[in-house]
Amino acid sequence: MFLHSHPYEPFLFKEATKLIVGTLPPPRFTTGLLKEGDVDFCYGSRDGQLWTILDRIFQLDLKFETSEEAIAQRKRFLVQHKIGICDIVQSAERAKIDASDLGMQNIQLRNLIGYLKKYDKVDTLLFTGGNSKNGPEYFFRRHLKEHQINLELVDSQVPRIHRFCLSPKEGGRRVIQTVSLTAPSGAANRAVGSLLHYKMLKAENPKFNTLDYRELQYRPFFKGIKGKPSDI
Repeated sequence: MFLHSHPYEPFLFKEATKLIVGTLPPPRFTTGLLKEGDVDFCYGSRDGQLWTILDRIFQLDLKFETSEEAIAQRKRFLVQHKIGICDIVQSAERAKIDASDLGMQNIQLRNLIGYLKKYDKVDTLLFTGGNSKNGPEYFFRRHLKEHQINLELVDSQVPRIHRFCLSPKEGGRRVIQTVSLTAPSGAANRAVGSLLHYKMLKAENPKFNTLDYRELQYRPFFKGIKGKPSDI
């Protein structure tokens, strides 16, 4: 049984207002056997699309290589835009060494509620996946139940939006929003292709692809624009 432990500590700082929340990077990031084109940082897999999407949205001109500069570029971006990263899984066991969420067993979660209490400016959690088994929203729901906190549905359309109250603050309760983005992985392309909104955009422009759709979906939540892609 392979112990798949998270290789990175949460990237958190007091000014952060948003948190990216996923599960675990591929096992090679735990073993240190990176591939050419991997970045030794959160979401650094050359096969992942999160940094490609953010590079397109913010025109960052990121390096996609195993170098200190590639890491530094990403950290500068996150600090500048007040975005932290705190994946919810600390470790899991795997019978088969792969990156499948479903393959995780004996899962140990991070105390995300504890981090939220410490970093009290965070008002949005951006899940890199939904409520399918062993996805980030799935685990967060379990985590909330342990703390007897309710998750309230705000919008059922993809990307689904929920909210919850964490603790009293001056002038009322602290409300935190969660957004379940379509996973930035090739494995989720089939799910994107089945969405009615994607099919409509594809019919209008045959060159429109699943990466374009994710960029459109992610943009309002990372740039702070009001409304969903269908509203813009």
